[in-house]
Formats: sequence, structure tokens, C-alpha cells
Amino acid sequence: MENKRRRFYFIPVIIISVILVSGWVVMLLWNAILPSLIHAGTITYAKALGLLILCKILFGSFRPGPPRGFRKGGPHWRSKLMDLSQEEREKFKKEWHNRATDKNQPEE
Repeated sequence: MENKRRRFYFIPVIIISVILVSGWVVMLLWNAILPSLIHAGTITYAKALGLLILCKILFGSFRPGPPRGFRKGGPHWRSKLMDLSQEEREKFKKEWHNRATDKNQPEE
């Protein structure tokens, strides 16, 4: 029982430590690479933490592991495409080719 209680208090400390260290790494990488590469200004530790949170919100989830679509064998459309017959695949390719070329045509 005592071991579970210690683990209960220890896990949040680990999570917070990983977030804080990740912010420090983002700040170091930003300040080492981007000012000389694209003439961006340097950032503070607080801005690095904010950038880390913003990127996590925009580009990823807060769940550990691979992105959602790859957990169960990929997106549902992948299995549908893999089950097409040769004729259906050719029809599908032709349709997408027509859509792509129609968008490239200037409108009159």
C-alpha cells in the first residue's frame, strides 16, 4: 500500500520534470539554430514552454504513443483502398487524375 502511495506522488513529479526539461531543450535548440539560420530572435524559457505547449496542441495530442490513426492499423480508408480490385484501382486513379487536371485548367 505504501509503495502505491509513493508512486502516486512520484508520477506527477516525473511528468512535470519532463515538461520543464523539454522546455529547456526547446529554448536551447531555438537559440542555437534559428537566429543564425533565419535571423529569428532568441527566446526566453517561458516563451519556449509556451511554444512547446502550442506545438503540442496544434500538431499532436497529449497522449503518449503514435498518432491516433496508426494505433489500429492506419486510417480506415487505407484498408478500403487495399481491398480494391485492379479495375477499381484504375478507375480510382483515373478519377483523381481528372480531378487534379481539372483544377489546373484556367476558368473561362
